[in-house]
Amino acid sequence: MTSTRTAATESRPRMRADAQRNRERIVAAAREIMVEHGADVPLDEVARRAGVGNATLYRHFPDRTDLIHHVTLSVMDRTADRAERALEAEDDAFRALRVFVGAAVEERIGALCSLLSDTVDKDHPDLLAARDRLDRAIEALMGAARESGQLRTDIAVGDLMVAITQLTRPLPGWECSGARSGGRCPDFDTFVHRHLQLFLDGLMAPARSELPGAAVTLDDLRQR
Repeated sequence: MTSTRTAATESRPRMRADAQRNRERIVAAAREIMVEHGADVPLDEVARRAGVGNATLYRHFPDRTDLIHHVTLSVMDRTADRAERALEAEDDAFRALRVFVGAAVEERIGALCSLLSDTVDKDHPDLLAARDRLDRAIEALMGAARESGQLRTDIAVGDLMVAITQLTRPLPGWECSGARSGGRCPDFDTFVHRHLQLFLDGLMAPARSELPGAAVTLDDLRQR
């Protein structure tokens, strides 16, 4: 499997291994804590969760906007990785789609999209490259399922991603943070997987009803 990385990532000078590990730990910690507590979480809490000092965090990410930018890139790259691996590993094309949807849930993209969408520069070259890679990976998954005759033909990538985003967004009043849950929400996780399975079953061919409107692409979503 060949992964397409951004031009900036490819041209960036190689870091020492320990510095690269610190950077990855900071991004991973930020991704987790922003899901739990929001994008305005104190950066010293991100450093604490990552097990690094504040100076190390600011050496890698000079401000919150830069950190959120890289969290967004990480989520997009990880999600594309999951889509590519699912297509490669599964013989059954619709099973590969199910595996990917489960992986997207684990990335908490529904919670993160609402937190990060107003902060990032959507036209940044790195984000455009990551977005294009993600588009291609998901379209390849859906294309394989469609060609196998298992996926109904009247949906597109945008339909899938809207459903994943909406169904994985925390519900108002649902306790998913704090000491009692340890930052996790197991009941909500079960709820999400249950309803995503219902959704995926509804995507299977032959279609049992005619959908109103037209299939939604990711370009359609960006123009709204």
